[in-house]
Amino acid sequence: MPEPTGVIHDIGYQRYTGPRLGRRAVFGALYLHGLRTAFGLGRSAKAKIFPWLVLGIVTLVAAAATAVRSQIGEVVMTYAQFADNMSWLVIFFVAVVAPELVSRDLRSGVLPLYFSRPLPRSDYPLAKLLALATALWLLLGGPQLLMFLGAAFTGGEGMGGVWDELLDLLPGLLYAGLWAVVFASVGLLVASLTGKRAFAAGGIVAVFLMTTPIVGVLSIMPSRAVNELAFLASPSTLVGGVGGWALGDLLGPQAPVPIGGFGPVYAVAAVLLVAGCVALLLLRYRKVAAR
Repeated sequence: MPEPTGVIHDIGYQRYTGPRLGRRAVFGALYLHGLRTAFGLGRSAKAKIFPWLVLGIVTLVAAAATAVRSQIGEVVMTYAQFADNMSWLVIFFVAVVAPELVSRDLRSGVLPLYFSRPLPRSDYPLAKLLALATALWLLLGGPQLLMFLGAAFTGGEGMGGVWDELLDLLPGLLYAGLWAVVFASVGLLVASLTGKRAFAAGGIVAVFLMTTPIVGVLSIMPSRAVNELAFLASPSTLVGGVGGWALGDLLGPQAPVPIGGFGPVYAVAAVLLVAGCVALLLLRYRKVAAR
């Protein structure tokens, strides 16, 4: 019997002896990576153009509103109104960022690598959803903070004025959070259906914009109840309905959408929409992982 001729060479590889951080660290890393991706951080200059352009526009609007207020002494745009007025920019921000967060991974086929780690199938979409919602909240909430600083410390009304301004700011930030959660849930669900970013972006814009004509048709129907419930048909007007019911005068003398006494219905519908989108998103990634 011939003797073996193979030789095992020790080239210095050693077993990993450091800490194994586990699920929480993986989730946190996914979240931070998604948040950085939303603003193009750590990526090429081309990837930074659109998100920072949108961020610059909303910041410029907030600065202009603050400057005008300081000159005329009157509020030209409340904190809650700011989120409503920037909703169109938010739609396009979601249409660009959501495909970057999930469609790229679907197309490149790297999901099996993610799921080979101690990462439950649900953690991946939830981390991406949280990252997108945080990015949207920062997009709307950051300029509101700028408006607050300009109003609170240039009004000359002392700490009482600062406190009153803070009480106006907090509902605005909560309202921005509602916009962020609803838009992130819908946008990420649509983006997760395809690995082609262009198709995902087009689908997101279609969902938000093509539902608006439905609202317009229902709002002119003969029935008053149908008119007041018509705004449930679009995510944008749905959020506006919840804001009009919950915030009232903080959105100005007139609510953004006339919903009558159906405010609680709009609130329940918003919760169901977010819950449904999250459930479908989790189901989507359960199927992707099973392939």
